[in-house]
Amino acid sequence: MQHKLIYILLTLASVITYGQVNLSLDADKAEYSGKDIVNLTIILELNGSDLVQQTGFQLPDLSKFNIIGSGSVTNTVIDPATNTLITQKVSRIALEPKKKGKIKIGSVLVTVNNKIYKTEPFDVNIKEIIDRRSLAANNTSNDVFLNMEIEDRDVYQDQPTIAVLRVYSRNIDNLRKVKNIHLPEQDNINVHPINFNKSEIDPSGYGNMPSQVLAMFMVFPNEAGFVEVPAVSASVSSYANKNKIVSNKVKINVRKLPEGAPECFKNAVGNFNVSVYNTTKEKPEAKRPLNVVVKVSGEGNLPDMELPKIVASPDYEVFAPKITAKVSPGTAGMKGEILANYVVIPNKSGAISIKTEQFAFFDPESREYIDLGQKALELNALSHDQIMEARSTVEKVNEYTNNLLETVNTPVLKTTSFKVKEKSKFHWNILFINIGILLGLFIVYLLFKTWQKKRTLVRETVPSKPLGSVAETEKEIRELLKTDINDYFGYLENLKDNGEYEKFFITLEELDQEVRNQYFQGSVAEFKTFLENHKGSSVAEEYNNLQQKVQMEKYAPVKSAEGLEELLKTIVNLYSQISK
Repeated sequence: MQHKLIYILLTLASVITYGQVNLSLDADKAEYSGKDIVNLTIILELNGSDLVQQTGFQLPDLSKFNIIGSGSVTNTVIDPATNTLITQKVSRIALEPKKKGKIKIGSVLVTVNNKIYKTEPFDVNIKEIIDRRSLAANNTSNDVFLNMEIEDRDVYQDQPTIAVLRVYSRNIDNLRKVKNIHLPEQDNINVHPINFNKSEIDPSGYGNMPSQVLAMFMVFPNEAGFVEVPAVSASVSSYANKNKIVSNKVKINVRKLPEGAPECFKNAVGNFNVSVYNTTKEKPEAKRPLNVVVKVSGEGNLPDMELPKIVASPDYEVFAPKITAKVSPGTAGMKGEILANYVVIPNKSGAISIKTEQFAFFDPESREYIDLGQKALELNALSHDQIMEARSTVEKVNEYTNNLLETVNTPVLKTTSFKVKEKSKFHWNILFINIGILLGLFIVYLLFKTWQKKRTLVRETVPSKPLGSVAETEKEIRELLKTDINDYFGYLENLKDNGEYEKFFITLEELDQEVRNQYFQGSVAEFKTFLENHKGSSVAEEYNNLQQKVQMEKYAPVKSAEGLEELLKTIVNLYSQISK
């Protein structure tokens, strides 16, 4: 009886082990830094000779990683105890994370004997990307280092990705000394700044070091493949010296645009509209120039894209355009409009169609190409005789008078100034204002003559003073020209509080001009040289840094009251020191 029980147990054990399938997916660890490689191991174990793997491993969505390597090996053994064929297949995949934070890795699927097996999904944690080499390299700069972060490192060609420049230091005072930020430059990328506004200081950064965001900018890669964004440089200024620091480099994966692009597609990526219109107020006339504008508006790589041109035609002559841009940072690229102002001269009278080139763009959201086709401006150009017939009698007389005054010009009287303007009216208000101005000038003249006579009498009774030296004379003139800059300071404070930023910078330019006039210095460069020679190199350096800071704040897309408050303090301290 005992032998029968042992036999039954052995039989059950062989049945359990026979035909068993084990599938597993594991990562080498649960947390990674931004530079670590995520290694995934897939193990498939088949216990039984009648088990057949019908499909390969179906991997989960790994779009948040760059696959940098993979490999597999298969082992087959026979268990001598049970005489069972055991087949084991092991696959390794090396991944480079594109983003930070928690990333879910889904299930691996495989089909064995018409049955689908899958693994359980799990999460891996990618810590904040910090380049430790930049930390080691910048220990000489008062323990200050830069870090460039690009969250989305998987984009299409000519699609933007946002980069954030952050500074770290164990000493909070060092964060205020970082200046002169130079954004990366490279042929295969186009960089456009978003803002240079410093954020609030984060006291709990990497390694519990305080950190602060210095700048944000957009990177537009213009070629496919792995593109490395160069380092951003800045300077750490102190009273003793100035040190240069650089950030880390970031590699991004630039996907090639999909196949099937229209023939008219060039490099426009985003979402755009095209329109063409005539800005000339007069009626179109043959052999007379017209102003035709081709406007491209939308959001994407707007400043770097190739604009649609006006197609050449025997019906008109077209000249090279003047390009003007009105763009600002958006959520999916640079948004705004680009205007191409053409001068077009119709070669004939009658119906004329001014057409643009066909234009197409790629929309990253829908992942498809959109062809807008050609845009046309329909005009009816009139001949000169038709224009003259359509004019009224008064307009014809004015035209004849203007032609006469343009062609006949005497050396005594400039007759072209008497040209009659079209549909002009006589304004009595202007006449009365001019008469009032003349009377005012006459009264001022009489007062001046009276004052001059009195001054002559006083000059005869008072003995003349010695002329003095040239330096003394120059000092007296400077005192006469000296402006109370405290009035400017109060006015700038009011403009800042009221949010009138445009008037703020206009008034600041007037203040700078007034101070330069006190020392008879016309340009900024001459004034810098003057300050270095007479006020010291430190004052000249502060003036140079102030000019750079003013330009950054003036052209920043978003202005903050805190930034202008700090700028105003610097202005008051520096100009008070210069005007002593």
